[in-house]
Order: sequence, then C-alpha cells, then structure tokens
Amino acid sequence: MVNNHYIDRPRSLARTVNASVLSLGFSLAATVATADAGRLDKMPPLIDREVFFGDPQVSGARLSPDGKWISFRKPYSGVMNVWVKAVDAPFDAARPLTADTKRPLGLHFWTEDSRYVVFVQDEGGTEDYHVFAVDPAADADEATGVPPARDLTPMEAIRATIYAVPEGTPSQIIVGINDRDPALHDVYRLDIDTGERELLIRNDTSVSQWVTDLAGVVRLAMRQRPDGGTDIIVVEDGALGRVLYACGWEETCAASRFHKDGKRVYVRSNKGVDLIGLLLVDVATGRAELVDSDPETEVDLLGTWFSDATEELVATVYAGDRVRIYPRGERLKRELEWLRERLPDGEIKYQSSTEQEELFLITVASDVNPGAVYLYDRNGKTLEKLYDSRPELPSDLLAKMRPIRYEARDGREIPGYLVTPKGIAAEKLPTVIVPHGGPWARDFWGYNSIAQFLANRGYAVMMPNFRGSAGYGKRFLNAGNGEWGTGIMQHDITDGVRHLIDEGVADPDQVAILGGSYGGYATLAGVAFTPDVYAAGVSIVGPSNIITLLNSIPPYWGPIRQRFLRRVGDPDDAEDRARLQSQSPFFHADNIKAPLLIIQGANDPRVKKAESEQIVVALRDLKRPVRYVLAPDEGHGFAGRENRLAMFAEIERFLAQHLDGRFQDDMAPDVAKRLAALRVDVADVEMPKAAD
Repeated sequence: MVNNHYIDRPRSLARTVNASVLSLGFSLAATVATADAGRLDKMPPLIDREVFFGDPQVSGARLSPDGKWISFRKPYSGVMNVWVKAVDAPFDAARPLTADTKRPLGLHFWTEDSRYVVFVQDEGGTEDYHVFAVDPAADADEATGVPPARDLTPMEAIRATIYAVPEGTPSQIIVGINDRDPALHDVYRLDIDTGERELLIRNDTSVSQWVTDLAGVVRLAMRQRPDGGTDIIVVEDGALGRVLYACGWEETCAASRFHKDGKRVYVRSNKGVDLIGLLLVDVATGRAELVDSDPETEVDLLGTWFSDATEELVATVYAGDRVRIYPRGERLKRELEWLRERLPDGEIKYQSSTEQEELFLITVASDVNPGAVYLYDRNGKTLEKLYDSRPELPSDLLAKMRPIRYEARDGREIPGYLVTPKGIAAEKLPTVIVPHGGPWARDFWGYNSIAQFLANRGYAVMMPNFRGSAGYGKRFLNAGNGEWGTGIMQHDITDGVRHLIDEGVADPDQVAILGGSYGGYATLAGVAFTPDVYAAGVSIVGPSNIITLLNSIPPYWGPIRQRFLRRVGDPDDAEDRARLQSQSPFFHADNIKAPLLIIQGANDPRVKKAESEQIVVALRDLKRPVRYVLAPDEGHGFAGRENRLAMFAEIERFLAQHLDGRFQDDMAPDVAKRLAALRVDVADVEMPKAAD
C-alpha cells in the first residue's frame, strides 16, 4: 500500500551548571541566564543536541516487493548510507549497499522485481540529482566494502527526475532529464540492466510534468499557460494533443495517478470550489466525477493510499489539527482499528509493503516521539517492533504540541501550533516564532525536532500557518498573493506574537524569530518591518531581496515561473517592482535593530548565496550586530551531520545570548572544529553583484 503524501516512491553571559553526560542521551551541562535560573531549574535536564540533530541509528526502512529483504538508512563511515538485511535477520547482521563519504543519501526504493535498489543523489546540495542503481547480490568492492553503484544518468550539470517504475517492465524506469535544455525535461526510458536510454518525448513546449499510466506509457502532460493557469494535456504517440482539464492561476489542478482501468485519471482540483478534492477524469470524454473531499469541509486533500496488490484507491487523508484517515472499505477500516488498539497513540502510516501486501512496514509517530517502525503480517495478524527512529530520545522529557487558533487584525482565524517547555508554567516565557518555509506549505502536528530542541532550552515555540499557507483552501492560500513582508502574510505572524503576549505566554521583551527558506525571509522581514517586536532573529537560507530572488530561480523552474510572478510579483512590471522593493528587507536594513544570525549553504540553487551576503554587508556597514555562517558543501539546508550539529550549536548559543534560555556548553571536537570553519568574519564579506 502506497501513501502518496508520506512516501516519495515513483510510484548570554550566564551561570554555568556542570554535570556528566547521562546514559539516556541528555546532559545537565547547561548555561542559563542568572536572572531566570529559578524557572529553568524546574525544567527537565538539558537533552544533548546530538540526540535531536545527529544521524539516527536506523531510518527510512523499505521492504523489497518479494518480502525477502529490508533496506534502510544507517551511518557507514560516518555518513548516512543504504544498508540491507534479510527480513527475518537482526539489524546488526545488515550489510552496507552504498558508501558515499561526502553526502548522506536520502530517498531509495526497490525495483518491482526486487533486483535493484535505486536512489538519487546530488553533490554538495546543488540539487543536480543523478539516478543510481545498486545490485544487492553483487560482490562488494574491496576498496569501499559495498557493491558498485552505477550512475544511470552520467551527464554533467543535469537534474534527473523519476516519473514511473512500471510493474510490467521492472528493469526499466521512466525518467526526465534536462541535458538538452536546463529548463526542460525530456522523457526517457532507462534500462537499469544496460544503462541504455531511449528518448521517448522531446520537451519543446515547456511541459513541467509528465504523467504515465500504470504500464509506464506517457499519457498526460501538465503545462503552465502564459496567464499562470494550468493545462492538463493528453499525450498521443508522444505528441501533445487536446487539453483534458484546465484551471486558472489562483486554482489548483494536477493529475496524480491513472486509474487501473487506464481510461481515467485521478486529478486533485479545487476548480469551482474552495477546498482541493479528488476527481476521476475520463481521458476520452473529459467527464469529471468527484471521488472525495474533506468530510469536515475544513482542509484540502492531503494524500491518497493505493493498494499495490489491486491498484485501487483504499483511503484518503486530510489534516486539520491532526491527520485524519478515511478508509474506503471495511477491511482497511477494521485493520486500522486493530492497529490503533496495539500501537502507541500517534499518526499511523503505511510506509512500505510487499507486492501482494502480505507484509507491511508501519510507522507510528507523535509530537513527543519521532516514530517507531513495525513489521505487520496481515495474514498472520502479527505486529513486530523493528526499531525506534531515535531510541536515545527521552520522550517523557519532551513537551506536548498543542494546536492553537488566534484572531488576526482583520478578524480572520489563523491556525498554528504551540509548544511550551515541560515542567514549568506557560507564563511570560522567552519565545521563538518559527514560520515555515514554502511559503505554499504548512506545519503539521507531530514530532518537530527544532520545536522540541528549543522548548528543552526553555523557550515557548509557536509555528503559525499564516495566510499564504497551503492546505486550508484556495481563499486562504490566495490571500497571501503579493502580501509578503509588509502584507497579510507577515501581519499574521506578528499577530500571533501579539496573541501569545495577550495570553500571558510570551514575555514581550524576549521574542525571537527563526526560520528557513521563506521562514528565513519572514525572519528578515520581521526584524526589518516590525523592529520593536523581536529581540533577535535567525535566518537560514532566507532571501533578503525578492527581486534578486525571482531573477535567479533555477532554470528547471522555468515552466512554472509564472506561478511565482503571479503569487509574488513580476520584477519586470514597474508597479510590482516598486512593491517588491518595499517588501525586501535588504532595502530596509537601516530599520533592523535586533541581532541577526545568518546561515547559508554556498551551493543553494533556490536561494543563492548572494541573498544572505547582501544583507550581511548592509548590516555590517550600518554597524548592526550580525553573524554569518556559511557551509561550502551545502545547498538549501544543511544535510551533513557535522554541518547540522554546528549550525544548531551556533543557533543555541546565539539565542541564549539574547533571550533568557539555556544552552549546552560542551561540543564534540569534530563539531567544534567544523563550526569554527563555517563561521565567516563579516568584515571579509563582499557585496555580491546580484544586489544591483
């Protein structure tokens, strides 16, 4: 059973208290603000940051379709790689399949015949992904200790994407490669056995996404119109034909998967309605029928579950305050009830299964537990716990996440989540606001390592789903169009701070803002446009100048560029450009009073290094307090273990300097060395030409 949402399957100076590190992975070695030591002394012990942000012992397990093997991610030579073991063997009997020494591996999957493990990997965060395959049965190389992994897309400066892994041709996958034009992906059939590539469709018409049927035949193309709307186009004999379904730029429509009859396609759409639902569209006639929409008329469709055995839709998924699963048959309904009776409270996900669905890997996670994985035998009705994602994490010391609602200045209700430190009253606390990235995304209830880390350090943490966030209908989403920085999107965040102050939760003199990507922009906008609200800010890969951001988007985003221009603004339009300048923190750096920590990956293709360096230079020249951390081997976020731990060590100390929080005083030698290398003397930063 495949869950399309959850699985990427083609388918201050202060008093110091010293103590030893305890066996559960938390330490009493902490620094706390002297004035507030009494409050913090009532909290649970300080949990070592390595427990939150180090590499997990085991993660991302996948069952082979034949049920004989389990693959998973685990460190090998200090880097997360793919391992494999027999399904009935202990994890310590596993052997490594890959040996990347530079960058951790993420997504991997089995081919349908269980012969190969396929994965994608880039170099240094460039997002120039290649497709690799490894044969688990092959002999290990003496030098690496693992079987050879073959690069199936060995071209320079390309980004490959996997469209389909057809069951009928298990050694062949359908991929997109932008070797001819960086902005456009041509469609290839890729033979894993031989490495041969066969060109199926040349993309000369700015198609952003190709959709195959279950046999791997390209049947549909999605293309953005000049007005920003979307056309779903029928593909016949490799050529684009008539428009099957279309929607405007303020609407959503996307073909997701073909029905098993091959005649109809599932389409996610909110055309003519507010909330995204699921349709079945007949490819021959264009007739659309509604399959499902939120029974509580609250949120958009989040995901769908399809059976690997029957290819039928078996459940739909929605997320209000928490995830809601709606089985479409009695069997799955009874099965979920059976599982909930035996599993801890939390969100259940079907992570992987055998082809005939005799065996499943099932995860359950909560706000205080990042998750455990179980092997479920459907026929035998047995449930065996395989591993905890982070067994060293003391869940009993973590803080609960609470859904909240607050009223914005115009009366609109804004949803979000609040985490407050365990063991103390939620009264006049130092607070960190954490806006999500995207911005067309949202936060969910569940385990959040940053929120738990900050709460353990003594901070209240709020994650607002401000307008412009996805998931709450198109009116909520479109309310954020053109409203960055000085508009509604930022007002909703500011109003969330006011709410916490009015409720007595937040200390008005001790509020910081921290975020990544769009959340990094919201951080810069917060300290620039509401300078009296925040005592400090942390921007991680955050754009400072919307104009330079839009003018430097990756080439492969070209086919969807109109979405950005419509929702954010067009730098080539004089009126839009003036607004974008007024909304860009770079042009208002003189308003910034709060100390800032700027964090950037040098190879980020989405938010270029210039976005961070131009605001660093502007603040430095204004003699405003600013620090800069730059990782030469990272992109849009820090994936490497040492980089990740160094970043959070710097964040932790920075926040404790400016708020009444506590921080872990000790640091592993390799992390300390790495942090020293990542810190940049702001006097050495030059204004990038892109700022012009």
